[in-house]
Amino acid sequence: MDVIVVDKAEERSHAALIAEALKSIRKQRRMKPSEVAAEMGMPVRTYEHFEAGTARITYARIAAFARATGSDPVAILAAVPLRSAAFALRSADNKLMTIVFTMLRELNEELGPDIQYIDARTVIGAMDRLAKELVSHVRDRDQYAEYWLREKASKLDGVSVDPEKRKPPSCTKKASN
Repeated sequence: MDVIVVDKAEERSHAALIAEALKSIRKQRRMKPSEVAAEMGMPVRTYEHFEAGTARITYARIAAFARATGSDPVAILAAVPLRSAAFALRSADNKLMTIVFTMLRELNEELGPDIQYIDARTVIGAMDRLAKELVSHVRDRDQYAEYWLREKASKLDGVSVDPEKRKPPSCTKKASN
């Protein structure tokens, strides 16, 4: 029987990433440790150890933290393999990883054992197309927002805008509002 050796330095590194994600989300939410602790139903000192990465980090605790802060528990966990605590903060509001895992769960339920027949090339191709579409959506939205603000600002304060710069970006979908 093989023995799995747990690298303590790697374990501390993972705890530090999660701790950084927890703290940055809490601070972005402008919440005090005592407020999050109360929402999670734990003593403040226990919460402080949890947020510092020195207490047990379990999925149940991460999920309780996510409920207390309105963030994405799966994105907090994803900070470890992605090596990015910032990812958890960036995905806190849009629940990106919760959506991804929900879709994977539905795929698993739909295909069951047939999921094994999906080859890696198909998954890579689908994910690549999805990533490109999401990047395009964000970039087009940003361009449209800049155009919209430029147009509205010129109407409010009488600033003249170069006619060439007044043309809207060539995007298929306009951001609402």
